Amino acid sequence: MVRIISPSYISLFFLVCLACSTKNSPAVVELEIPDHFPKPMGSPKRNPLTKHGIDLGEKLFFDANLSSNGKVSCASCHVPKLSFADGQKLSSAGASHELLKRNSPVLINLAWMNTFFWDGGVKNLESLPFAALTNPDEMGAHLKDIVNYLNQSDDYKKEFKNTFDIDAISSAYVARALAQYQRTLVSANSKYDQVQKGQLIFSQEELAGEKIFTQKCSSCHVPPLFTDNVFHNNGIDSIFPSANEDVRAGRYRITLDSADLGKFKTPTLRNLKFTSPYMHDGRFSTLQEVLLHYQNGIKNSSTVDQGLLSSSLEERDIKLLLTFLSTLNDNDFVENYNN
Repeated sequence: MVRIISPSYISLFFLVCLACSTKNSPAVVELEIPDHFPKPMGSPKRNPLTKHGIDLGEKLFFDANLSSNGKVSCASCHVPKLSFADGQKLSSAGASHELLKRNSPVLINLAWMNTFFWDGGVKNLESLPFAALTNPDEMGAHLKDIVNYLNQSDDYKKEFKNTFDIDAISSAYVARALAQYQRTLVSANSKYDQVQKGQLIFSQEELAGEKIFTQKCSSCHVPPLFTDNVFHNNGIDSIFPSANEDVRAGRYRITLDSADLGKFKTPTLRNLKFTSPYMHDGRFSTLQEVLLHYQNGIKNSSTVDQGLLSSSLEERDIKLLLTFLSTLNDNDFVENYNN
């Protein structure tokens, strides 16, 4: 099992709030957030972060017995050594072995997100696990079977009792534990972060790349999280399906607003070294391909981000941008999680 490692350079110290604890509940803990990070969304009152809850969520995350065939865990598509992506264009690691319709998103810095999935179909971490657990092409389980499995385990019953003070395990508490673990997946020790903390300095090439990034990329990939948590059509397609349940339609699938056709959530640019291939369908294998798209591959449509049409990248821009983007790789984060 993967253990949570919380060295000082990751800024994942758990601060025990003894005043928040009661006789029947474990002490609430908080993540120490780097000074250059914004305030996170925070945990809902019904699911405060606790050491017991984090450990339980971690155990559930790697438990393949939660799937219908006993072979698929959350980590099957969110691999720690790949910064919780999976390295596949479209995964077939699920219970059905059918190709998923979208690329597995990275699971880092989720505590700062207010929507999840490429189309924002889920609004909080406590709801996030249900889709993966029950989707026939992912873990393919029925919630009642998961609950039965957990309630038959003396170890799990003890851990849920210690965490939530409950005698019978329900699916809601499974989701809460998974949410707690995922909130701790904070990546904040790249060279970029160390520069912000005054520990290192950028090279001249990195500084030049940062300047180009600020001019041409940062309106959507906002530092320090390098996402704006908003939905954009970045011009990789010009024609989009409009069927209500077609995931290729992007945000439109959720809002049914034609202005959202082809818009997908801005992914973080952190840890790109580990998270290829890129885009919601994994169509680009390398960062060079991604930047060449923005150089001369933008496809116009009624919903495309207009700023992309008026911006251009020179060959030197691409080289310098790649240099800067490499400073966003947090090797320590990846090395501290092993499957």
